[in-house]
Amino acid sequence: MEIQEPPTAGAWGEWNPTEDSVRPVRGKHRVAKQRGGLARSSTVLGVGVIAAVGASGIATAQDRPQVSISLPALPDIMSGGGNGQQEKPSSGAERAAQANPVIAQHADRTADAGEILRNRILQQAESQHEAAEAEARAQAEQAARDAAAQEAKDRLEEARKAAEEAKAQAEAKAAEEAETARKAAEEAKAAQERPAPAAGGYSLPTSSYTLTSHYGVSGSMWSSGHHTGLDFAAPTGTPVKAVAAGKITSAGWSGAYGYRIVLQLADGTEVWYCHLSSMSVTSGSVGAGDTIGRVGATGNVTGPHLHLEVRKGGSTVDPLAWLESKGLNV
Repeated sequence: MEIQEPPTAGAWGEWNPTEDSVRPVRGKHRVAKQRGGLARSSTVLGVGVIAAVGASGIATAQDRPQVSISLPALPDIMSGGGNGQQEKPSSGAERAAQANPVIAQHADRTADAGEILRNRILQQAESQHEAAEAEARAQAEQAARDAAAQEAKDRLEEARKAAEEAKAQAEAKAAEEAETARKAAEEAKAAQERPAPAAGGYSLPTSSYTLTSHYGVSGSMWSSGHHTGLDFAAPTGTPVKAVAAGKITSAGWSGAYGYRIVLQLADGTEVWYCHLSSMSVTSGSVGAGDTIGRVGATGNVTGPHLHLEVRKGGSTVDPLAWLESKGLNV
C-alpha cells in the first residue's frame, strides 16, 4: 500500500483522528445482531474491522479536506513477530476470540445451548421411538388376543355343530330302530293271526306257546281230580285259531273255564277254547286257522294260557294225541 507524504498544513489543514472519530459508526453502517455460534462472531468481527477502517478517515472524508494519512507500523501477524519464524494462521473463531473475548464467551454459550438442544431433540426422538415400539407391541398383543378369542369362538361353534349333528344322528338312529321294532311287531302279529299250515285241513290252536299242563295230570286244582285238557301258555292277546272247519255252538262265560268258545267239527267232535281274554267270533261257521279269540287268564287260572279240551260223545280225550293224529306237530 503506497503511503503519501502528508501535505503541508497550509494546503489542507492538519487533522488528527480523535477518540470520537474512531468510534463505531452508528446508523446506516450498523449491522443487526446475529444469533448463533461462530457465524455471528465472524460477522461481528467483520463489522468491527469496517467500523475501524471508516473511523480512520474513509467514512468522514466526505466532510473534511483531503489529507494524507500516516498509519503506524502494524505488527506482522503473518510473520513470526519479526524473529523470522512464520506463525500458523489463526482460524476465524480464534481471531474473533482474540478480537473480542465477550464474543468468544457468547459463542461458547451458544455452542453449549446448541448441544443441549441437540441432546433434547435426540431424547425426544428416542422417546417417540420407544412410544412407537410400545404402541406396536400393544397392537400386536391385542391382535394376538383377538385371534385367540376368534379361534376359541370358532372351536366352540364347531363343537356345537358337532353336538347337533351327533344328536340328529342319534335321533335318526333311534327313530329307525323304533320303526324296525314296530315293523317286526306287526310282522309277528300278522304271523300269529295268519292261519297255521293245515295238515289235511287241520291247524294248531295258537302260536308262540309253551305246553305246561298235559291231559290226565292229577291235582287238587281240578274238580275232577285230574287235568282234562292241554294247556298252551302264551302271552295275553295271542290269537286263538280254529283247529278245523266247523261251527261255533257256544261262546260266553263258563264259571271256572272263564270265557269259553265251543267249536263243533263235521264229525261231531267238540273243541273247547277256555280262559279267553276276548272272543272274536261267537257264532256261525269258521274255517281251519281262522282267529276266533285271544289268549287270556279268566276263570280259575294261575296265569294267561289257552286250555284246550277235545270231547267225543261227551267224554274227554287227550288233545295232544288227537292233534298229532291229525298230522300236526305240536
